[in-house]
Amino acid sequence: MKKRLFCVLLATVFVVGLLSACTSKDDTQKTAGTAEEQKEEKPVSVTLNEVAHSIFYAPQYVAIEKGYFKDEGIDLTLVTGFGADKVMTAVLSGEADIGFMGSESSIYTYQEGANDVIVNFAQLTQRAGNFLVAREEMDNFAWTDLKGKDVLGGRKGGMPEMVFEYILKQNGIDPEKDVNIDQGIDFGSTAAAFSGGQGDFTVEFEPGATALEQEKAGYVVASLGVDSGYVPYTAYSAKQSFMDKNPEIVQKFTNALQKGMDFVQTHTPEEIAEVIAPQFKETDLATITTIVKRYYDQDTWKEDLVFEESSFDLLQDILESAGELEKRTPYSDLVTTKFAEEAAK
Repeated sequence: MKKRLFCVLLATVFVVGLLSACTSKDDTQKTAGTAEEQKEEKPVSVTLNEVAHSIFYAPQYVAIEKGYFKDEGIDLTLVTGFGADKVMTAVLSGEADIGFMGSESSIYTYQEGANDVIVNFAQLTQRAGNFLVAREEMDNFAWTDLKGKDVLGGRKGGMPEMVFEYILKQNGIDPEKDVNIDQGIDFGSTAAAFSGGQGDFTVEFEPGATALEQEKAGYVVASLGVDSGYVPYTAYSAKQSFMDKNPEIVQKFTNALQKGMDFVQTHTPEEIAEVIAPQFKETDLATITTIVKRYYDQDTWKEDLVFEESSFDLLQDILESAGELEKRTPYSDLVTTKFAEEAAK
């Protein structure tokens, strides 16, 4: 009897031991799995260099403020380059992973023979972001009204000036003979110069255009974005080598941007302005809303980020018209749509 009881106890201990061993093994596997998951979830640092910090780029700031980049596992560092040339330099040198600028910069770099091509993978804006401001309200404005007038324009070869001159030519106006365009004033100083009495008209980005209206020093009479057509004014680009090495990062970055695009397509200017307000602390909410509405009403932002060939062709038409293009560049060499198409699914 005692021998039988001893055997039962021994068997019980053996089974318990096996169960404990299995439990320990399972716990170890779970712990290891959790550690592996945590390792995979560690945010990836990405540096984005933007050409300017502007309400014009509202979907990008929505993506930042709503946490869409964080949701995609990206720890985003945003740097303002203050000029496409500076942004391009940062991307080429590796100081920035991704550049946000006018797509003409990638064309210039390509034609200069860059070894590591800068490829556009997502288009944010589809309209030019500047406006023509007059000294008086002009309900029936026509571009021919600029003949013989003094206009404060942009620097030669810059996208704002090229778009402006393209529109003039489309309306039968010779920019060199029919209009007196002042290209010697710094980009950020034209509104102040106009307010101070220089020029009959000025070409202004926001918040310059709205500021002049608020001061009653000028009135927006035309949108260059509307009259130039669907121009790929700003896009995201990176070195081909960076995209080849980090396709998953580029995809996650594009996914976050698409969520920002979705938000601006499904919300009112007032709601968009409220979300991006922390990015523009120096500007009151009412002014931000006015500017967002102006861009919203002219269909500035695409529904998706796909950089279409027709837009690339129009961009090159504008560059050719301005005498800034030596030869046309193949669309397939400087644009990829795979990341934007995947993000839009």
